[in-house]
Amino acid sequence: MKWYEKAGPSGDVVCSTRVRLARNLRPYPFPGRASLEQKEEIKRKVRDALLSGNSILSKEFRFLPLEEMGEETAVSLVERHIVSPEFIADRQGKGVLISEDESVSIMINEEDHLRIQVLREGLSLKEAAETADRLDTLLSETLPFAFDPEFGYLTQCPTNLGTGMRASFMLHLPALQESGSMGRISANLSKLGLTLRGTYGEGTKVTGALYQLSNQITLGLSENEAIENLSAIAGQLIDEERRLRKQMGKNLLLQDKITRAAGLLGSARMLSTGEFMELLSYVRFGVAEGMLRGVSPEELNTLSIHAQPATLMAQEKQALTENQRDALRARLARQVCGKLEPAIE
Repeated sequence: MKWYEKAGPSGDVVCSTRVRLARNLRPYPFPGRASLEQKEEIKRKVRDALLSGNSILSKEFRFLPLEEMGEETAVSLVERHIVSPEFIADRQGKGVLISEDESVSIMINEEDHLRIQVLREGLSLKEAAETADRLDTLLSETLPFAFDPEFGYLTQCPTNLGTGMRASFMLHLPALQESGSMGRISANLSKLGLTLRGTYGEGTKVTGALYQLSNQITLGLSENEAIENLSAIAGQLIDEERRLRKQMGKNLLLQDKITRAAGLLGSARMLSTGEFMELLSYVRFGVAEGMLRGVSPEELNTLSIHAQPATLMAQEKQALTENQRDALRARLARQVCGKLEPAIE
């Protein structure tokens, strides 16, 4: 079972938790200055450090070289949040190690030599951080990580110096978005060393009211301090989102939007990605607040991933036109959302 096929703690608001560690190897230049030959050496060393080890973890991973990967497969990795959009832009000298359930991945030669990433369902920051730390310790036994006593782990971007850790939550915030509060919240968060980003990270748009909340400061804070700070702020956002949902849920116009969204997803023959994500956001809202029944949050999480454009083509193992994708997406939506029933009079 993939990690996104499950719903974790506070899953009504928190879709997922991510912890990412940036690491670099001595004495190689950062990827931005490294030659293709050096990148190939780094790729081989990281791959062998994990797959050739005696740890039980080594048997759970597969290695994928990016230069041998088709466009649809590469973009599908982004849609499934396994790699970043920047990672697949230039695929030469790059590779990724992925666990069987896709909850752990290691990007090789992204902005840094290694980006160790752990994804968990729901509000699971402590568990994700512990998994990342275990993997970091395992790799450090054979890989010479670049570390400075004063600056901590050395990274290509100075904003990642120190712990090299970026932790984030994927939050579904339809009520806060509907209230027009996101601009004010984002400005306040930046003063606290946190940031709200689009659905697929920095520079991407928000789709389906899905926001990434992450820490910005990695130097001068311990990993535990960063985690505690992020968790505290996330808790406040979760509470405010839930309060607004209860308040807005009494509005007949919103109830109508939710039931109409359920009806469209359960019967549509063509659905674009944008329309699908907007309708799914209303359905998530309705299921979480008990306005709709018949479909679990886990089913909605899985549908949201499987219905993305490149993932549809990767599953079909062929290129599809936009109309073909829209028809296939609608069919998937009907299979899941056709079971929805209103739970309100």
